[in-house]
Amino acid sequence: MTTSYDTTPVVLDRREGPYGEVVLRRHGTLLQIIANGCFLMDTSDGRSERRLVDAAADALEAAAAPGAPGAHAAREAPGGRRGSQDPPDRRSRPALLIGGLGVGFSLAHAAADPRWGRITVVEREPAVIDWHRAGPLSGLSDGALADPRAEIVEADLLTHLDETYATYDALCLDIDNGPGWTVDEGNDGLYSPAGLASCARALRPRGVLAVWSAQPSPEFERTLWNAGFKQVRTEEIPVARGVPDVVHLAVGPG
Repeated sequence: MTTSYDTTPVVLDRREGPYGEVVLRRHGTLLQIIANGCFLMDTSDGRSERRLVDAAADALEAAAAPGAPGAHAAREAPGGRRGSQDPPDRRSRPALLIGGLGVGFSLAHAAADPRWGRITVVEREPAVIDWHRAGPLSGLSDGALADPRAEIVEADLLTHLDETYATYDALCLDIDNGPGWTVDEGNDGLYSPAGLASCARALRPRGVLAVWSAQPSPEFERTLWNAGFKQVRTEEIPVARGVPDVVHLAVGPG
């Protein structure tokens, strides 16, 4: 049987970005993103990226259920200039921020879910955005990019969180390989106490933080608790080979 890995990878695009070299290549039927020589992700599965979004939506619904702590707290009006221009129906639905565009699984899945209102994707690599808008990855996300709820912001995630006036009901972060295994040391700050404080400021009351990781991290769970987050838990997502991916979930301290 021929598999996706029985062929030689073919480089489709190679660029020097603001954080180093990024490469898009085809390996059999798969598209792969490589950053500074390190494999980041491919189009082989996507179940954990989709679960990242669903877990956040489920946690929001649980927090709003009758009897849940803070369930009767009024929803804060969407912040920021963009939020104030959204149609009323969209403002009544939870606002989602996805940190990291990747191959587009999380964005496409969120756009297919009518539960979400405003969907903001923050991606710092211009090449990745280009590959989705008019490149080989466009087939995975073109429908989502055409959705009026969705926008892509080209920015470093921490910079965006610290500088935006917008607030969100859920933050779904898929940056690097997660808190315990970063390829780019510059991403470590996102998972630090200071980075989590920035996440907390961007969350509305009873908002949910969901963090994708390639492996479990008890240390990150402790960091979340120490940063004031509540209901911290880790959900495992089985993968075809190796250690399960996980989603770290927590409710904001507000």
